[in-house]
Amino acid sequence: MIEIGKSETADTRTCDVTKVSKETLEASSVQHIHDVYMGMRFFANKLEESARMHDWDKLTEIDHFHSDFKTGFAETGWWDNHLKVNRHHLNSDDGVRDDVNLVDVIDYIVDCIMAGMARSGSVYDLEISDEVLRKAFHNTVELLKANVTVSK
Repeated sequence: MIEIGKSETADTRTCDVTKVSKETLEASSVQHIHDVYMGMRFFANKLEESARMHDWDKLTEIDHFHSDFKTGFAETGWWDNHLKVNRHHLNSDDGVRDDVNLVDVIDYIVDCIMAGMARSGSVYDLEISDEVLRKAFHNTVELLKANVTVSK
């Protein structure tokens, strides 16, 4: 949870500008910069967590992964579960969660580029629907709001 302090003196919409000193405005600005830093750290941590967990089931379920791989994924038991335990397969309806967010979008982009470059030396055109992007944007806003508290 990110805790920020109340700051009503750095915005013309929330204060009487005639009563705010330069020192108060500076202090409020320092606080705002720190608050934004904390919000960005929140997402940096989410990205790091996503990176650590990326495709982990390829290792923990290697026998099942390998057996389905050997069939050219004609057998899809591992793949079906893979879509349930990973959040980054946004080009497949089965891979998009209701709470999809921009961390998932970045994971998808990085996954496709790293796989394409390493496997074939090129990257196919990445696609994601406008609906998924809008949902990811909205859910990311709600995720941050849910993780911020304002102290008195």
